[in-house]
Amino acid sequence: MAKEKPNMNVVFVGHVDAGKSTIVGQIMFESGAVSEQEMKKLREEAEKHGKAGFEFAYIMDKIKEERERGVTIDLAYKKIMTQKWQITIIDAPGHRDFVKNMITGASQADAAFLVIAAPAGVQPQTTEHLWLLRTMGVKNICVAVNKMDAVEYSEDKFNKVKEDVSALLNQVGIKSENTTFIACSGLKGDNIVKKSDKMAWYKGPTIMEQFDLFEAPELPTNLPMRMPVQDVYEITGIGTVPVGKIETGIMKVGQKVKVLPGRTGDGIAGEVKTIEMHHEQMPEAIAGDNVGINIRGVGKKDLARGDVICEAENPIPIVEEFIAQIAVINHQTVLAKGYTPVFHVHTAQVPCQFVELIEQIDPKTGQVIKENPDFLKNGDVAKVRIKPQGNLALETQKENPFTSRFAVRDAGSTVAAGMCIEIVKKK
Repeated sequence: MAKEKPNMNVVFVGHVDAGKSTIVGQIMFESGAVSEQEMKKLREEAEKHGKAGFEFAYIMDKIKEERERGVTIDLAYKKIMTQKWQITIIDAPGHRDFVKNMITGASQADAAFLVIAAPAGVQPQTTEHLWLLRTMGVKNICVAVNKMDAVEYSEDKFNKVKEDVSALLNQVGIKSENTTFIACSGLKGDNIVKKSDKMAWYKGPTIMEQFDLFEAPELPTNLPMRMPVQDVYEITGIGTVPVGKIETGIMKVGQKVKVLPGRTGDGIAGEVKTIEMHHEQMPEAIAGDNVGINIRGVGKKDLARGDVICEAENPIPIVEEFIAQIAVINHQTVLAKGYTPVFHVHTAQVPCQFVELIEQIDPKTGQVIKENPDFLKNGDVAKVRIKPQGNLALETQKENPFTSRFAVRDAGSTVAAGMCIEIVKKK
């Protein structure tokens, strides 16, 4: 069996009409993940709806719809093979889904394309997108200046957008001089997979080439072993099999582990008996691997989705309360003290209460604007004190960034995103 190429998760972010889906659709089509025949069908469908040119976007939308219906999609579809990587594309329709995708579950993005439409340039949400990428720890960012066909492939227009976006990048603490800007057209296929012949002045990479220019995601094997449980199965002949992704560290057969919080809240001790990956038994697995394991001494009733399996001598803390930095993204009115939404942390979902709004922070400078604000509204960034209304396993950004991030959700939408910076452990 040929060794699979390493996976890289790439998110496409940008304003509603920036053309993200069109770029992604074009990549799928040109890299052969979508057939000519299928493309023809989508093109006819787009024309029938009076949306000529939307056929590329339809590729992603079709996948999204299938995702929502829970239909599994042919893998070739979502995965793109480059020279170096197997790329999993996360298409982020509006920024609300984007945040949910970024923080929950497997869609930890390793790299991001910020798509800006050349005619429109920087939009109000652009700063927010950048701030979120930065808060979520995405270091590899490339800016795709799309719809160059709509500005006659003008170098001046491209430079103007580049200048404006560079100013924003520097504001949120991302070095603009280390950021690649790509002049492209998703619709016409300029500099997506093939080099464009319309912009002799542009010397940079295509989108496809850029995938291989992103730095390899650092595998946090040096951090303590943490495996949040995604699902628990009962398998005949083996017994209880928790399944999930090892976020950090290395798991070995024979390793002493603790399941936290576990059914009791105090954790349950056990020992790794078997590790299985891609239907093969392994002696060990590392950060980034999706595995199914069997633990001696741990039964079906002892653990559930949301628990974290950790190395026994260095377990994840269960928190009494914690201090976090959050960005408010989409709250119906304003967020005030006493508010108790559901926090999504790794695979856990726990209601938590905002017990104190400590300070409001200027997202552009990181300076404190206001001590103890009465409320927070969309776009605000703040330091807050939070009390879980149940057992929650969580770490600080400093100790383990992978188990410190969370999304705050209420009534089906993402209200805020953030990371834990200080904790008070449960006695």
